[in-house]
Amino acid sequence: MKTADPELMRAINRFHVMDAIRRFGPVSRVEISERTELSPTTVSAITAALLDDKLIATLQLGALRDASRGRPRVMLRLNPDAARVVGVKLAPDLITIAVTDFCADVLGKLSLPIRIHRQTPAVIADLVEDGVRRCVSDADLEMKDIAGICVGLPGVVASASGVCRQSPIFSERDVAFGDLLTRRLGVTVLIDSDANLVALAEHWFGQGRELDDFLVISLEQSLGLGILHKGELFRGANGLSPDLGDLLVRAPSSVARLGDLATEDSVLAEVDLLAEGEGFYTRDRALEQVVRRAEAGEPKYAKAMAAAGEALGFAIANLITLFAPPKVLICGRAIAASESLLGPLRGAVAALLPPSLADVADIVVREWSDDIWVRGAAAMSLRELYGATWSTTGPAKSRNEANGEAT
Repeated sequence: MKTADPELMRAINRFHVMDAIRRFGPVSRVEISERTELSPTTVSAITAALLDDKLIATLQLGALRDASRGRPRVMLRLNPDAARVVGVKLAPDLITIAVTDFCADVLGKLSLPIRIHRQTPAVIADLVEDGVRRCVSDADLEMKDIAGICVGLPGVVASASGVCRQSPIFSERDVAFGDLLTRRLGVTVLIDSDANLVALAEHWFGQGRELDDFLVISLEQSLGLGILHKGELFRGANGLSPDLGDLLVRAPSSVARLGDLATEDSVLAEVDLLAEGEGFYTRDRALEQVVRRAEAGEPKYAKAMAAAGEALGFAIANLITLFAPPKVLICGRAIAASESLLGPLRGAVAALLPPSLADVADIVVREWSDDIWVRGAAAMSLRELYGATWSTTGPAKSRNEANGEAT
């Protein structure tokens, strides 16, 4: 019987201790042991190393005393000064950037309203580089102070290789966007789907904080899907992120992709017509108008929203059947909270779920700002810092450092 690599096991245990401190801190060593199911001796050794590395800090609560020793109880929390990271959210007409500390609290942010989907990947990388450097400077930091960067964008992303397979941001496929930015910024840049980032943000800051299993449906310029299973994001081969819009569904007379049925052939078709006819600067503004007109009962727009809601309800019913999550979180800046979409969506889910699963999942609508999306990107970068298979002490190595290359 082959035994586990002891270095790997130490790294895994260290990650679980760090994650417990992040999620539940300030927290005692005893509670960490209970939550991680690690022995008190193991927890004490790991937390001692983390304190030496200044990744965590102590907090003495004078009113709370250790019953066995009669001394003030020592609690542990993340050290916010342990690292600085950058999160970036890309939308077709907006770049949002935030610098955060080790607790993912925002130190500085920047929004750039630019229609980047009309640009080449190299130009988009230039714009992101300029925005990151400016945001870092505005936070009174230098690039050498930044330990990691993560960029979220809609579409299918192979996070392991930093390649975007497909996205409405890019006119071409298989864009090695992570490497483009890493070369420009001199810091390892992760890229991931925006739906994965919002799933991680919910797990860190939102309604998924106490959950290890839930789904996120992102309704923006495309249909994103984030799956959190046993506290980890579900990914396919090469770290591929699932894309809900590519799901095959059966329309009344033919097989179609959900993205076509729920968006392009209905809501987004009306958005494009409205944007072209009335001169709205961004799709978001046009989408807000479509939602408003649907809510006002204008037949054309109400029909489009109902069709989208029914198609999404069909897909969500299948996802609940597959995963039986306690929560399905639906988010999007303009469309998600529209009753003209949610009514048909909930009706379809209720009609299609088998009785055995009818009361399993709560469908919750979340109105997310771009600030939260970029905090999710920062959280992804922080996970990479303390979640990689590193040595027992010290920060995680970048991809280039791990390969013996200069960053």
